Amino acid sequence: MERKDVETNLIPLVKRQPSSTAAAGTRTATTLQTLGNIIVSIVGTGILGLPFAFRIAGWLAGALGVAIAGVATFYCMLLLVECKEKIESEEESQETKSYGDLGYKCLGLTGRYLTEALIFLSQCGGAVAYLVFIGQNLSSIYSGHGFSFVTYILLLVPIQIALSWIKSLSSLAPFSIFADICNVLAMCFVLKDDIEQALGGEFSFSDRKAFTSSIGGLPFAGGMAVFCFEGFGMTLSLENSMREKGGFPKLLAKAFAGITFVYVLFGFSGYMAYGDQTKDIITLNLPKNWSAIAVQIGLCLGLIFTFPVMAHPIHEIVEGKLKNSMWFQKLYYNEDGHDDMMTKFGKFGIIFSRAVIVMMLAGLASFVPGFGMFASLVGSTVCALISFVLPASFHLKLMGRSLNIWQRVLDVFILSCGLLFAAYGTYNTMVGV
Repeated sequence: MERKDVETNLIPLVKRQPSSTAAAGTRTATTLQTLGNIIVSIVGTGILGLPFAFRIAGWLAGALGVAIAGVATFYCMLLLVECKEKIESEEESQETKSYGDLGYKCLGLTGRYLTEALIFLSQCGGAVAYLVFIGQNLSSIYSGHGFSFVTYILLLVPIQIALSWIKSLSSLAPFSIFADICNVLAMCFVLKDDIEQALGGEFSFSDRKAFTSSIGGLPFAGGMAVFCFEGFGMTLSLENSMREKGGFPKLLAKAFAGITFVYVLFGFSGYMAYGDQTKDIITLNLPKNWSAIAVQIGLCLGLIFTFPVMAHPIHEIVEGKLKNSMWFQKLYYNEDGHDDMMTKFGKFGIIFSRAVIVMMLAGLASFVPGFGMFASLVGSTVCALISFVLPASFHLKLMGRSLNIWQRVLDVFILSCGLLFAAYGTYNTMVGV
């Protein structure tokens, strides 16, 4: 999962406000600004693994997997918005709900803990994917220097620990913008190289399979696609920020149509260019010239400085649980227990916890065999549960009696397919395709 799921998902860590005040202060984004936020919250480095997914599944199977994931994610986003509007209509005094609040309303504390746990795991998965991406690209660029993939990841640990001590996300915003620019430039450069490669005379369309013989190809491509559409946790924040509330569904539909088309085009062109030689990160297929190396280094630098943004919700969840525990309050707070009265020992404890989290994420990343397999695994498990299973479950719980038979059947179908996809996708990725 990538940096998109920011702290707005972590309702227990946010002070409650009256809904009228919140709405007045948040609905300021224009249609164009909301469109930009949708794109930024969804499109990330996962797109660079799509050509590999097309290689595993076949170009037609890969395109179908991306299209199905895009349509299903869009529909489930609308379900989440509908659930939020249902709750607001019944409880006018309450603030606008987020994912965690929906979980609590539908399933009580179990729903809240489940939702938060899945968000936590998705953020951890995205952070680990960042480190794997950086490690693979650096080991490719500097392959003759004797450093392994694991070595580059471990070298990043001191830098990431220092950056994790920056508590203000606004201070890291310029680095996020830099990473977005690098992503766009990388995609443009890769597309250009793909076209040149395909037109170079060695391309043969007959060698590119529409469907591979592996039955796990389509679920693998679907898992990668779900990972690429992973900005699901930002749905309610995006809808709440839009000035013209009624126009959000149409705007979201247009954004998803464009993003899905770009994803299919990118995956298709990458596989057409390199065929069975397509690597799990398409930038690893680029020629070893200065421009390709500059793109890879730019991507790595961007992710190094946006890793703290991805890890920020993880720190907030852990620190929120620590601050609510009795033993932490006794050891780390002054007698009045206020946060601004935390002792030096308490502040050191928070800093130490952030360092431990970064080291644990780096340790997990060092055991990941490849970016593509890991991204598909994350997409097939926690991202599938967050994007499909929970929204369908919440919709059935809140709207059940008011739904017609076909709507109920569709919700049950999405719920069942999400669970089966998560189970089979996990098995398929773990055993290899």
